[in-house]
Amino acid sequence: MSIKAKIITISSCIIVIALALFLYIKFFFVFGEGVKAGELNYMVHKGYVFKTYEGKVIQSGFNAKKSGTTIQSYEFAFSVTDKAIADSLMRCSGKQVELHYKEYLGTLPWRGVNKFVVDSIVAVQ
Repeated sequence: MSIKAKIITISSCIIVIALALFLYIKFFFVFGEGVKAGELNYMVHKGYVFKTYEGKVIQSGFNAKKSGTTIQSYEFAFSVTDKAIADSLMRCSGKQVELHYKEYLGTLPWRGVNKFVVDSIVAVQ
Protein backbone atom coordinates (compact mmCIF):
# COMPACT_ATOMS: atom_id res chain seq x y z
CA MET A 1 0.00 0.00 0.00
CA SER A 2 1.43 3.35 -0.99
CA ILE A 3 1.79 6.32 1.32
CA LYS A 4 -0.95 8.18 -0.55
CA ALA A 5 -3.38 5.27 -0.04
CA LYS A 6 -2.51 5.09 3.70
CA ILE A 7 -3.13 8.83 4.12
CA ILE A 8 -6.49 8.56 2.35
CA THR A 9 -7.49 5.54 4.46
CA ILE A 10 -6.50 7.17 7.75
CA SER A 11 -8.16 10.46 6.79
CA SER A 12 -11.35 8.64 5.80
CA CYS A 13 -11.40 6.74 9.12
CA ILE A 14 -10.94 9.96 11.09
CA ILE A 15 -13.74 11.68 9.16
CA VAL A 16 -16.13 8.74 9.68
CA ILE A 17 -15.34 8.58 13.42
CA ALA A 18 -15.76 12.37 13.79
CA LEU A 19 -19.09 12.25 11.93
CA ALA A 20 -20.34 9.36 14.07
CA LEU A 21 -19.30 11.18 17.25
CA PHE A 22 -21.03 14.38 16.10
CA LEU A 23 -24.26 12.52 15.27
CA TYR A 24 -24.22 10.71 18.62
CA ILE A 25 -23.71 13.94 20.60
CA LYS A 26 -26.28 15.87 18.56
CA PHE A 27 -29.13 13.32 18.57
CA PHE A 28 -28.56 10.62 21.22
CA PHE A 29 -26.50 12.16 24.04
CA VAL A 30 -28.71 13.24 26.95
CA PHE A 31 -27.69 16.86 27.55
CA GLY A 32 -29.87 17.35 30.61
CA GLU A 33 -32.50 15.72 32.81
CA GLY A 34 -35.01 17.24 35.15
CA VAL A 35 -38.55 17.57 36.40
CA LYS A 36 -41.06 20.20 35.32
CA ALA A 37 -44.35 20.85 37.07
CA GLY A 38 -47.40 22.71 35.90
CA GLU A 39 -50.88 22.42 34.48
CA LEU A 40 -51.13 20.09 31.50
CA ASN A 41 -52.55 22.23 28.69
CA TYR A 42 -52.83 19.58 25.99
CA MET A 43 -51.53 16.27 24.71
CA VAL A 44 -51.90 15.42 21.02
CA HIS A 45 -50.89 12.65 18.61
CA LYS A 46 -49.88 14.29 15.33
CA GLY A 47 -47.61 14.18 12.31
CA TYR A 48 -47.56 13.53 8.58
CA VAL A 49 -45.19 10.59 8.25
CA PHE A 50 -44.04 9.99 11.83
CA LYS A 51 -46.96 10.23 14.27
CA THR A 52 -45.59 11.56 17.55
CA TYR A 53 -47.09 12.59 20.88
CA GLU A 54 -46.67 16.28 21.66
CA GLY A 55 -47.78 18.15 24.74
CA LYS A 56 -47.55 21.41 26.60
CA VAL A 57 -47.43 22.24 30.30
CA ILE A 58 -48.16 25.75 31.57
CA GLN A 59 -45.93 26.77 34.46
CA SER A 60 -47.12 29.79 36.38
CA GLY A 61 -45.02 31.94 38.64
CA PHE A 62 -44.14 35.43 39.68
CA ASN A 63 -41.91 37.91 37.90
CA ALA A 64 -40.36 40.53 40.15
CA LYS A 65 -39.76 43.68 38.13
CA LYS A 66 -38.76 47.13 39.34
CA SER A 67 -42.32 48.39 38.95
CA GLY A 68 -43.86 45.53 40.98
CA THR A 69 -44.54 41.84 41.04
CA THR A 70 -46.53 40.36 38.18
CA ILE A 71 -47.82 36.89 37.42
CA GLN A 72 -46.24 35.27 34.40
CA SER A 73 -46.60 31.91 32.72
CA TYR A 74 -44.12 29.77 30.84
CA GLU A 75 -45.07 27.05 28.39
CA PHE A 76 -43.01 23.86 28.46
CA ALA A 77 -43.44 22.06 25.13
CA PHE A 78 -42.39 18.41 25.08
CA SER A 79 -42.60 15.15 23.16
CA VAL A 80 -43.40 11.67 24.46
CA THR A 81 -42.05 8.48 22.87
CA ASP A 82 -43.86 5.94 25.08
CA LYS A 83 -47.50 5.33 24.11
CA ALA A 84 -48.50 4.28 27.64
CA ILE A 85 -47.20 7.54 29.13
CA ALA A 86 -48.89 9.56 26.37
CA ASP A 87 -52.23 7.78 26.98
CA SER A 88 -51.95 8.51 30.72
CA LEU A 89 -51.23 12.17 30.01
CA MET A 90 -54.18 12.41 27.62
CA ARG A 91 -56.43 11.57 30.58
CA CYS A 92 -54.76 14.26 32.75
CA SER A 93 -55.53 17.37 30.71
CA GLY A 94 -56.14 20.35 32.97
CA LYS A 95 -54.53 18.72 36.01
CA GLN A 96 -51.30 19.63 37.79
CA VAL A 97 -48.56 17.21 36.72
CA GLU A 98 -44.88 16.68 37.44
CA LEU A 99 -43.01 15.23 34.47
CA HIS A 100 -39.48 13.82 34.29
CA TYR A 101 -37.81 14.70 31.00
CA LYS A 102 -34.58 14.29 29.06
CA GLU A 103 -33.14 17.11 26.98
CA TYR A 104 -31.36 16.36 23.71
CA LEU A 105 -29.38 18.79 21.55
CA GLY A 106 -31.29 17.85 18.39
CA THR A 107 -34.62 16.38 17.36
CA LEU A 108 -35.34 13.24 15.36
CA PRO A 109 -38.58 12.95 13.36
CA TRP A 110 -39.65 9.69 15.04
CA ARG A 111 -38.86 11.02 18.54
CA GLY A 112 -40.92 14.21 18.24
CA VAL A 113 -40.58 17.84 17.30
CA ASN A 114 -39.19 19.02 20.65
CA LYS A 115 -35.77 18.68 22.25
CA PHE A 116 -37.44 17.77 25.54
CA VAL A 117 -38.70 14.17 25.75
CA VAL A 118 -40.83 13.15 28.73
CA ASP A 119 -39.96 9.65 29.91
CA SER A 120 -42.06 9.33 33.10
CA ILE A 121 -44.83 10.90 35.14
CA VAL A 122 -43.66 11.79 38.65
CA ALA A 123 -46.99 12.95 40.10
CA VAL A 124 -50.53 13.97 39.12
CA GLN A 125 -52.70 16.17 41.37
